[in-house]
Amino acid sequence: MLATLDQFVRIPRILRLDIAGQPLNWITWQDAVCLYARELVVWSLGDLALRIYGGICAASGQRSMIDVHSIIACSGRIHAESYSATPPLSNKALFARDRNFCMYCGMKYSDSQLTRDHVVPISRGGADEWTNVAAACRRCNIHKGDSLLHECKMELLALPYTPNVAEYLALTNSGRILGDQLNFLESRFNTILSERKDFGHEFVNPLPR
Repeated sequence: MLATLDQFVRIPRILRLDIAGQPLNWITWQDAVCLYARELVVWSLGDLALRIYGGICAASGQRSMIDVHSIIACSGRIHAESYSATPPLSNKALFARDRNFCMYCGMKYSDSQLTRDHVVPISRGGADEWTNVAAACRRCNIHKGDSLLHECKMELLALPYTPNVAEYLALTNSGRILGDQLNFLESRFNTILSERKDFGHEFVNPLPR
């Protein structure tokens, strides 16, 4: 996708990788241009996201130009520890992981209508971590209260899981992610995503497209 500066509001974020090709984070097009200008971009993938024109060189008479691709790998150390780290838990990412379904009644809700439910309640020794939380509508959350699932005769539609870095990046930018960026991240998804339980005609937990 090509874009001009007057369309900058619609320009998607750029996916930044380390030099080994491990996804690190999303950056703005302005940050990406700075990395190109400082010659820190070692290689790139994906479509052209933005073309920036500069001034005209007095010696050559040519106008400078920077092409910003949707996926860029930058020089520096390999962030192996970052890739294996557990992504931070947030309601936005949690609700995206569960595709905005209540994991108890199976109804779909907006973010504002969902809550973070602790499968094993905090008061019962449960932890506030990915594998112990699920998206729940307010009605189901209130009904479950501080009970364990077998105590209130409730069941989860899909087991909670911890997304890896690639999955987390897709979750937190799902609304503006480009096709080539999603394809790149999907190649690094956990195999658990292909094993999610099917709810109706939709998969509950696979990442949004």
